[in-house]
Amino acid sequence: MNRRQFLATSSLLMRADAAPAAVRRYHVCLAPDILERSPELIQVARAAGVGTIWLAGFLYGHWYYTPERIGAMAKKIRTAGMDAEVIFVPLGHPGDSLGSKQGEPPLIPPPHWRQCVHADGSKHWGTSLHAPAIQENATALRRLDGLGFRTLFLDDDFRLATGPGGIGGCFCNEHWQAFAQVHGYRAGVREQIAADAKARILSPQLRAWVEYQCNELTAGFRTLQRARPDMRVGNMVMYLGSEKAGIRLSDYAGVPMRVGELMFSDRHFDPVKGKTDELFSALFHRRFVTPELAFSESTAFPADQLSAANLAAKLAVSTLSDVRNTMFMSGLTPFPATHWQTLGPAMKQQAAIHAQVAGHRPAGAWKHYWGEHSRYVGDDKPFSLFLAAGVPFEVCDSLPGEGWTFLSDADAAAQLQATGTELVTRGKVPETLDGIFAFKRSIRDRLAAVPHIEEEEPAVCSWLPSASRVLVWNLGRERRELTVRYRERRIRVSAGALELVLVEL
Repeated sequence: MNRRQFLATSSLLMRADAAPAAVRRYHVCLAPDILERSPELIQVARAAGVGTIWLAGFLYGHWYYTPERIGAMAKKIRTAGMDAEVIFVPLGHPGDSLGSKQGEPPLIPPPHWRQCVHADGSKHWGTSLHAPAIQENATALRRLDGLGFRTLFLDDDFRLATGPGGIGGCFCNEHWQAFAQVHGYRAGVREQIAADAKARILSPQLRAWVEYQCNELTAGFRTLQRARPDMRVGNMVMYLGSEKAGIRLSDYAGVPMRVGELMFSDRHFDPVKGKTDELFSALFHRRFVTPELAFSESTAFPADQLSAANLAAKLAVSTLSDVRNTMFMSGLTPFPATHWQTLGPAMKQQAAIHAQVAGHRPAGAWKHYWGEHSRYVGDDKPFSLFLAAGVPFEVCDSLPGEGWTFLSDADAAAQLQATGTELVTRGKVPETLDGIFAFKRSIRDRLAAVPHIEEEEPAVCSWLPSASRVLVWNLGRERRELTVRYRERRIRVSAGALELVLVEL
């Protein structure tokens, strides 16, 4: 960004109305070297409404940015009137998830760390818990003493699966022998667990394996908490991250948690289902974290592959999920500085809407449910498109006693016993807009008691009865005139492209 662009952006953002600070807070993760080269980004982010800059710290065994360098940048950020915190990448990713255009830092841990072994004997770096990874992260955490950091986030490589949908765990001899000794398993069970994982069969042996991985990861997290009891340690959970990735979500209650999202480029976010998958994951993870401790994964990756309009549209996911903290991320390369011209006004608009609905829970006839089989052995491909049908929904921890509950393939295959709700699977209703809208037409008379959108246009309708309001998120790329029907009332709503609109009932 040159001086002229910087002044223009800052002027635009300063003119925007101030956002309510008590509810929605904005954060951005940046590398120290980026801020050294472009110090004006601190003021640009601050003018947009960002209150905290998170600095990249210890990276899977490497102090690529030394504690002294990180501390010096944190001091500059605080002098500018903002908070500074730090993020570790504790284990490493199987691929390049940092996007450093200079080819540095190194993409794998140091040689004295050990690789993960898959069931078939293949290996990869990262997402495994061999010594001394946790011990060196704990030592690194202690080296931050005196630098003023109050919170540390563990990046989402703090998991034991290579990616969404994977069933994690290291099958090296050391891990297998420790696991087998705990459960008294003999030869042959190892191959059976590998076969069950491949077939996604939740057998007692595979359940024991998944729980063992959760115990391992949680123990590592507790070690890091003990390393610096004066700091809060938070977990950045990947898209639909749960037990099969070693993440027993209930173990992270009471700590900062980033709700996992995935659609980091226009190619993935543009489709309607990309947006509903994103919202589905955020709603699922919100079952386990309070709004005040919840952070979004408002990520662009690679940094220039998500447009400013789509990155701004992601803010609606947090408002709909009552996620109070928006975390902008893009690896070690910042997204284009001109994005802030779009983001600043959008951030303030979302904060104003969020202030009116914070703390109110969505309710509705259609049920959002992600069950045990999805969490332990599912492929992380949720039946999410129902969220785009303009029918209000609510998030359920267990099967409800009424309404319609949409099931993933893993939960459908588990032959769950309905308790008064009608189970909807892809075998019954195709997960297409045509299929969803046809189903909506077939039950329209039974929706009279809840506010819903009459038109068959892709839009999210979130009903907050305790606030007497509805949130309507237009998922289209053009303005739409929509009608919210509630009993005998018909309320006209004009929603711009990707716009979230607050409607009073």
